[in-house]
Amino acid sequence: MDFNDFHLKQSPYSDPGAVPADLPADPRELAALVRNLLIHREEGGHFGYAMPEERRHKDAEARYVSEILRILRERSRAPLTEHRELGERFAGTCRDFALLMCAFLRTTGTPARVRCGFATYFEDDSSPVTHGDHWVTEYRLPDGSWRLADAQVADGAHDVPFDPLDVPRDQFLVAGAAWQACRAGDTDPDAFGIPLPTATLQGLWFVRCNVVRDLAALGGVEVLPWDAWGLAAKDEPEVTADDLALLDAVAAATAPSVTSATSTTSAVSTEEIRRLYADPRLTVPAEITSHTTYLGVRQVRLPESLRG
Repeated sequence: MDFNDFHLKQSPYSDPGAVPADLPADPRELAALVRNLLIHREEGGHFGYAMPEERRHKDAEARYVSEILRILRERSRAPLTEHRELGERFAGTCRDFALLMCAFLRTTGTPARVRCGFATYFEDDSSPVTHGDHWVTEYRLPDGSWRLADAQVADGAHDVPFDPLDVPRDQFLVAGAAWQACRAGDTDPDAFGIPLPTATLQGLWFVRCNVVRDLAALGGVEVLPWDAWGLAAKDEPEVTADDLALLDAVAAATAPSVTSATSTTSAVSTEEIRRLYADPRLTVPAEITSHTTYLGVRQVRLPESLRG
């Protein structure tokens, strides 16, 4: 294992602390393990499970893998690698599946990173959004190429025509690629967003927010999907031409070069990510605004170690 490889190092968010010594190293087995520990908070119905409201509202506010694992151990004393009933699982979001998968991959020697973007395979015919807000894990193969893995996709809940450990790049667009498509006029910005119980959030402003979050995640600051700061907190009329140029640069640095329908080269430069992230419009500050789905808008102070 190359301990100098940035993508093998745990971030303060992904660091699991103590983990089972018998974790499998195979990505497919790790994805199954993640699904055994987590259930998406909006998908209880797919499994015939009545999600407790408190868990649906509060579990996904956990920022760190160590906190997710603490909650899991409180719900069952059984080893993490043993089968769990639905009521013993953590009720999270796509970000939690992606982050836990990333943590397990890094722990077992596979370079990985969390990606924020948009998926086409959770389409709701009643919603105008065709590219839904989503987070997945990107992991590196021994040949140096990168693939997208969606540990959330499970039999019985999702019917997808592809291998979830090899998500096609046209089925999941990293935020930078979505930004480029919108800026070029190739795609309607209103096709990107998320339908919520109270409203549908969509448009170029939403893509902009995910570009900022994806950059942070690439730098090891895997925030919650509803966290906002800097260029992710600006109202659309306040965005300047200089802001747009900066976002264009972020998109260029974070949208990898596709070598096949699924694999990419490692076009994402850690040095360039760090350079861009140093701009105060992109750096996660001491205080962020968290637009939670169920608990209202809150101001959250982050320790310096969690800001990258």
